[in-house]
Amino acid sequence: MPGRAGKGLRKWRRATGITARGYGVVLATVGLLVAGFRYGYPDLALLGAAAGIALACAVVVALWRPRLGVERVAEPDRVARGEPARMTLTVRNASRLRAANLVASDRCGNRAVAVPLLRLRPGKDTTVDYPVPTSRRGVVPVGPLRVTRGDPLGLVTLARTYGGIAEVWVHPRIHLLRAVPAGMARSLDGRIDKVPHGTITFDSLREYVVGDELRRVHWRSSAKVGELMVREQLDTSEPTIVVLLDDRAQAHPDVRDGVADSFESACEAAASIVAAAVREDIPVSLHLVTSVASGPYLDVLTQATLQRGDLAATLRRVRAQRLGDTLVFLTGPGGRDELGAVSALRGPYPVVMAGLFGDRDGAPVSGGDGLIVVEAADGTEFAAAWDGVRGW
Repeated sequence: MPGRAGKGLRKWRRATGITARGYGVVLATVGLLVAGFRYGYPDLALLGAAAGIALACAVVVALWRPRLGVERVAEPDRVARGEPARMTLTVRNASRLRAANLVASDRCGNRAVAVPLLRLRPGKDTTVDYPVPTSRRGVVPVGPLRVTRGDPLGLVTLARTYGGIAEVWVHPRIHLLRAVPAGMARSLDGRIDKVPHGTITFDSLREYVVGDELRRVHWRSSAKVGELMVREQLDTSEPTIVVLLDDRAQAHPDVRDGVADSFESACEAAASIVAAAVREDIPVSLHLVTSVASGPYLDVLTQATLQRGDLAATLRRVRAQRLGDTLVFLTGPGGRDELGAVSALRGPYPVVMAGLFGDRDGAPVSGGDGLIVVEAADGTEFAAAWDGVRGW
């Protein structure tokens, strides 16, 4: 009971803004007034009234809310892990009174940054520039500004928030990959060939629109339908990379301080593959085991967290959709025993590669059934091993 009462008292003090000194003044006010009026001591009653007036004045002073304009600018708002990023905070006093006795702090991730606002004159502003922590991948929230105002006697202290929350996106670190898959095409005699520049084949028919080349009009179908029909052609051998990131919690069991190093390395590898494909103008798609990825791929990798998921169901979906010709599966120590199921995708995907992170002490993985396996400790080692693959 005493512990519960103390906890309730602390909540009441936070809600009302009354400090420990103010709480003492409240007790003194009540005690002096009761003693003065009950036992006929006007001096005590006068002291109690004076204490009550001081407390009331403190509440009025603390309740005054200055009008502050808050503006934040992140430079830049998207960076790779470890790269510098800074936040510029500008606070302007839009009220007519001097903003005296204000203590302000801006929330930046898990820490508070002091903002000098003492005696900020009307119409004036102050600017604070401070670094944003980028040592971890993820979205770093910055703000809101927390302004604490108190009376000169320190009896009441009230905190209010100003402005919204800005976000700095810390992307996974990207490592340079020089090698890229060449693309696979099935020839008429059944062989699978590598065709770096692609081949064009018929895909479907659609209605003619102004601007289409007449040489693409399919006249026989146009005669049957009664309107012009145009051939849609598809580059069937254009290299298409499918990156499947294993974001299951059971695949990355070694978590320290909320971070699984193997998962961070897998995110770096995925970001590196996506960046290499974009650089070489190669189609690439990113997929997560536990959910459907939507939005810019680097942002998806920034927000990715470990969750519960069903790898078997995801593999069935990837097999049925046949999203490309090169599948890259990135997993951690917990996914070692499931590489056999991934190698079964060698049917719909001519090239299947697996990146295994954080399990160098385990037995070497056999690359049977044409599965290319790369075991790496981090993203840098994976990039070196990727460039050394000769199975493209």
